[in-house]
Amino acid sequence: MRVPLPIRGHGASWNPPNRFETIHLEPDDWVDPDDPQPARPQTQILRDTTREILSQNDSPDLSFEQGINVYRGCSHACIYCFARPYHEYLGFSAGLDFETKIVVKENAPALLRKRLSHPKWKPQTLMMSGATDPYQPLERRMKLTRGVLEVLAEFRNPVAVITKNHLITRDVDLLVELARHDAVSCILSITTLRNELQRIMEPRTSIPQRRLDAIRTLSEAGVPVGVNVAPVIPGLTDDEMPAILEAAAAAGAKFANFVLVRLPHAVAPIFETWLDQHFPDRKEKVLNRLRDLHGGKLYDSTWGHRGRGAGAYAEQIAQVFRITSQKAGLNRESEKRGLSIAAFRVPGSAQQLALL
Repeated sequence: MRVPLPIRGHGASWNPPNRFETIHLEPDDWVDPDDPQPARPQTQILRDTTREILSQNDSPDLSFEQGINVYRGCSHACIYCFARPYHEYLGFSAGLDFETKIVVKENAPALLRKRLSHPKWKPQTLMMSGATDPYQPLERRMKLTRGVLEVLAEFRNPVAVITKNHLITRDVDLLVELARHDAVSCILSITTLRNELQRIMEPRTSIPQRRLDAIRTLSEAGVPVGVNVAPVIPGLTDDEMPAILEAAAAAGAKFANFVLVRLPHAVAPIFETWLDQHFPDRKEKVLNRLRDLHGGKLYDSTWGHRGRGAGAYAEQIAQVFRITSQKAGLNRESEKRGLSIAAFRVPGSAQQLALL
């Protein structure tokens, strides 16, 4: 396959075949080597008419049972996103389609209100989100994430929010309200502190400094906030882990985690093409280190292994994380506490009316 030209503002520059489809249409002009500026694809907003807002998680290596994804697909366009293959279930490609065909759940707040009001609902911590970013650029206009947080704050149902976007600070009022009841924690994912790398690796996310600013804003407002060094890309970003942890702690982060890059299904060829485009000299180093972590394969989906890897190099990364986190004052026992369901309520219920 000829290497396509990168497209400004996008991580992927092509659409690999959908593994569930038998026919694949490949345009004749997408690899034109004489085009100095390939046409930028337009973002399409598609309506999701689902009647269910919560997605179930049965992965034992994740800390939540149910998540909320108000958007399917993500215009942040992070080249490494493990959620790309989910778009194939919708009949799309994990490449440019994932970044430009965004499926939205316009009735997400109403669906959540209905679910939390149901007599059989058992209050529990929800993850927002388990896949795509709830604060991707479209949220600035559609405000679906804010609508969902308004419902969660009204019911006082705990939620953990993870994002790469400074836009989370827009909703600090709702996050503070949830924090009053120990019902929220926020996580800013930071992959690199280098703006030049961020622009081509995760082109529509907030720049690293803005993410640190978001940590500071949330921390100063009294909202529990941490940092996720994720994904760690061996041979490309792994050396930045100490600096990221130290910068996040200085900004007010209290806890931290890390996750190795995951390349399931079509993500692997998309990522390899991106390396050819931007880091051809490092490509084999990056891929070989990933193989070292996964027993000779680029990816191993085994639970517990997929985000950490195995072997001497995996242990080296984990040790750097442990030592740096400890020195930076992150993950202290005194800061560890789970979110609480004690304040959960159903507004307007007989129990609430009796209190009045």
